[in-house]
Amino acid sequence: MRTSLCDTLGVEHPIVGFTPSEHVAAAISRAGGFGVLGCVRFNDADELDRVLDWMDRNTDGRPYGVDIVMPSKVPTEGTDVDLAEMIPAEHREFVDRTLERLGVPDLPEEDEQSDSVLGWLHSVARSHVDVALQHPVKLIANALGSPPRDVIERAHDHDILVAALAGKGEHAQRQVDDGVDLVVAQGHEAGGHTGEIATMVLVPEIVDAVGDRVPVLAAGGIGSGRQVAAALALGASGAWMGSYWLSTAEYALTAGDTAMQQALLKAGSGDTVRSRIYTGKPARLLKTRWTEAWSEPGAPEPLPMPLQNVLVSQAHRRIMRSDDPEVVSMPVGQIVGRMNEIRRVDDVMAGLLREVDETFARLDKLR
Repeated sequence: MRTSLCDTLGVEHPIVGFTPSEHVAAAISRAGGFGVLGCVRFNDADELDRVLDWMDRNTDGRPYGVDIVMPSKVPTEGTDVDLAEMIPAEHREFVDRTLERLGVPDLPEEDEQSDSVLGWLHSVARSHVDVALQHPVKLIANALGSPPRDVIERAHDHDILVAALAGKGEHAQRQVDDGVDLVVAQGHEAGGHTGEIATMVLVPEIVDAVGDRVPVLAAGGIGSGRQVAAALALGASGAWMGSYWLSTAEYALTAGDTAMQQALLKAGSGDTVRSRIYTGKPARLLKTRWTEAWSEPGAPEPLPMPLQNVLVSQAHRRIMRSDDPEVVSMPVGQIVGRMNEIRRVDDVMAGLLREVDETFARLDKLR
């Protein structure tokens, strides 16, 4: 299986894997795909620099990319406004009551002051770009659309490609007009930030809109070789997969969160919910007692980004440490219903490629 995307990215297989784990991203690249490391978890540039140093040493010279979340507009930055002071008291009280009701323990005293929300801020995202440009990354992607024009220009000056996620055809057109080199058509089924249009409808819409100008990757609901083949049949140059790598053995090397993987393995495709409670923008999450609490009568409306991040950042750390599969807070797509066992990345990749070949062979017999 080879498409024009393979030449564009310098890879063997047109499968791009997004993940917050450097261990998973490196393994995807080593297996012939293209690993993309999500950077939002890094609060300071030095930490990201150390991890990218590790990536440089552990990808066997294969190309990889980074995903940097850059909100298009952050009115609170560049001022003396304390974001924490902008959180309404009723929201804080609701979070505290909910955590107590769910039996989520407090953080150890030494971890209480840690701030895990910084990676969502525009200024920190720009520092991530500065670090990435010092490494041999092949691609910078932005989960929230086109990066600012100056970021695109800086990436191009370093011969780095730029990708953006799009949920509508008109979004993709604006992104390409801005200078984006690849468009990821991410459907409603995907984990994390998503739009309203399903992958089956969205991919050909975006291919028709910009496919003659840039490669288009299909994302959302892809977790098998049959679905990769379907993406190619819809006109995409490759598949962008995110959620499916959460159930790999390598992911646990970074997260160490066995409760999260236990919850994912038990979940079906209907066990997700699309909500603004994670970041302030609509995102698909695993449905748990935590997400259900936000839809109960009397629950407050989520705050806009980045205030919702500030509100729930410590709650997410407490939830992660609680080791309770029924309370985890995790973005994941509807493909979670196919994530039924822990496997190594190279086994996952081999299975995808084998099923793509089988699918094409079966379809060939229909002609």
